[in-house]
Amino acid sequence: MTEAGPTAGPRDGHARFVARLAFPPDPFQEEAMAALDEGCSVLVAAPTGSGKTLVAAYAVDQALATGGKAFYTTPLKALSNQKYGELVAAHGSGQVGLLTGDVAIAPGAPVVVMTTEVLRNMLLTGSELLGGLRTVVLDEVHYLQDPYRGGVWEEVLVLSPPEVRFVCLSATVNNATELGAWLRSVRGPTEVVIERERPILLRHHFAVQTRDEPEPELVPLLAHGRPAAEGLRIDQMVRRASQTRSAAWHGRVGGRRLPFRSPRRTDLIECLDDRELLPAIVFIFSRAACDDAVGQCLRDGVRLTTKEERKHIRRAAERHVETLADDDLRVLGYGEWLEGLESGIAAHHAGLVPAYRETVEECFCAGWLKVVFATETLSLGINMPARTVVIERFTKFGGAGRATLTSGEYTQLTGRAGRRGLDAEGHAVVLWTAETTFAEVARVALAPPPDLRSAFRPTYNLAVNLVRRFDRATALEVLRRSFAQWQASQRDPKGKDMLADHLGRRLAVLEELGYVADWRLTEKGARLGGIYHEADLLVAEAAGSDVLRGAEPSVLAGVLSSLVFERRRVRRGATLPPRRHGPAGKGGRGLDRLGEGRRAELASRLTLFAAEAERLRATEEVHLVPRTRTPEPGLAPAVTAWARGASFGTALDVAGAGVGELAPGDFVRSVKQLADLVGQVARVAVDPATRAAAEACVPMLVRDVVAAGAVPGSATDDGAES
Repeated sequence: MTEAGPTAGPRDGHARFVARLAFPPDPFQEEAMAALDEGCSVLVAAPTGSGKTLVAAYAVDQALATGGKAFYTTPLKALSNQKYGELVAAHGSGQVGLLTGDVAIAPGAPVVVMTTEVLRNMLLTGSELLGGLRTVVLDEVHYLQDPYRGGVWEEVLVLSPPEVRFVCLSATVNNATELGAWLRSVRGPTEVVIERERPILLRHHFAVQTRDEPEPELVPLLAHGRPAAEGLRIDQMVRRASQTRSAAWHGRVGGRRLPFRSPRRTDLIECLDDRELLPAIVFIFSRAACDDAVGQCLRDGVRLTTKEERKHIRRAAERHVETLADDDLRVLGYGEWLEGLESGIAAHHAGLVPAYRETVEECFCAGWLKVVFATETLSLGINMPARTVVIERFTKFGGAGRATLTSGEYTQLTGRAGRRGLDAEGHAVVLWTAETTFAEVARVALAPPPDLRSAFRPTYNLAVNLVRRFDRATALEVLRRSFAQWQASQRDPKGKDMLADHLGRRLAVLEELGYVADWRLTEKGARLGGIYHEADLLVAEAAGSDVLRGAEPSVLAGVLSSLVFERRRVRRGATLPPRRHGPAGKGGRGLDRLGEGRRAELASRLTLFAAEAERLRATEEVHLVPRTRTPEPGLAPAVTAWARGASFGTALDVAGAGVGELAPGDFVRSVKQLADLVGQVARVAVDPATRAAAEACVPMLVRDVVAAGAVPGSATDDGAES
């Protein structure tokens, strides 16, 4: 519990806080805490794992000691759950609340952990919970460059009352000084604290296997701040061999194989184990490949745990799945999953259900698991440090195809290497592949961090809330205070009204559709102000039309699922999990509880919804507004079946018939996101029967596997995509 009372001064509180720490604060942490003592806001830009959150912990401690209220915001439910657990351990459950959209614990507590979207929504609606707020922590503030969610951070910073002080925590970025200057322009006195050094030395390696050698070799990647000579010689040998092979294709000379190959996973694990470099996180940018890697290790007989560790692992697993039915555990392949865990090996990705991810996180942090094969989601703030981080492939698929990792991505991934208090140094290992040269990997490792670029653009929801809260001139001034406008004006004086232009186009759409008239909200506009979704205007249109009117709860859920589900791009040749033992027949008919009449109604309403979306998109095209996404109906039958009480296995089989193999974690996450959207519709729908159907639908969705896991204090990310 916090020792200081409401009359304690900042210096007294500072001394008491530092005295409780296990080790002295680093200079950058002391600098940031001193700025808070002076009443300033602070921006801390430092490498992943360097201890930025100590500054946030101090700000929370200050708030409690002086009788103020503090909000701790994160971009992901995973981090909110984790931070809630940490703060409860430090201050007691009576002092700390949690708000993540689908979870509300003690929202009136003096310290409340929440997702950043929740705080943005509070600010737009003028929530009474804002009363007495003095401090806001914005964790992972570099998320403001995220193209889909980044604008939330800027809305919070611009809309918060002037008396609120901010603690902004960011990964290392190249233009932290520019970000700090903007923060001063909107928040007043702000100290910028930049730390470029890691608290634990990071050694970079290149793992390569000479084709005729039985074991991999770890070659130093860097030497004296430059690419190591030994690695450059590898590049030269590969180039010579490649030229010979090229000539062979043209029939001029005889060819030969490349002299190197990428190490096999099990060989690499043995290599790391021999050098005492475990535990390790192996980043693989494919869920299927993560699962395949665990299976490969088990087939090769890898076992890394002691008898005592296996006991701890089994107890942890049983505790996390105790609320799941035996049938659900069979669907989830519990036996095979537990076998991997007890061998010290696991996968971690968003395709796993929350209870599985929670178990992996707990066991790895406790030191019982030795190797976790993970997608990049794990690197986004979840606290799972390792002695070694391995990057299996130095390229990944993005919107423009396969591309080399950026310096920022490399830093984010390798930031998990090195456990403070346990390791003298951390290790980053990149595996050799024919597609990436040693020199390229070294260049990225040595490159400066990227600039932070705003992705903020006004949404329909923000537009109507600006109309509701401000006159036109003030609303435009609010937009001009954004980081996006700041950067646009710095680059080009002609860009001074860029966001005003964006707002004008959105308003033109809203006026044509009857949401705004002469800078006043209509009844429809007021409803749109309470909808927070990527397709906010389309949701509002559906909530006031025949798309949902008269639908029973399960069908309503099925229709709205088309706005939360997106088909994943499946890598050609990817290995999918074995098909589950579900109901017989196409799509599980007979046990899906749908019936032909309900199926026909669902299809009809989805067709009506698609037409509604096309009308909206045509209006957007006329006004040069980025078009709203089209509904994706593939998951609708499975969601409808689930809402009607079908089993988890049946729902997954119905989904498989509609969209192909669907990972259990994807289904759970989609249904949780859907429950949040249905809850919003329950608040804004025009028709009383539609509101009642939406209200009744939420508990029908959040049950059994969907309700399990995400225990406060865990690090389960229901918003993860990898």
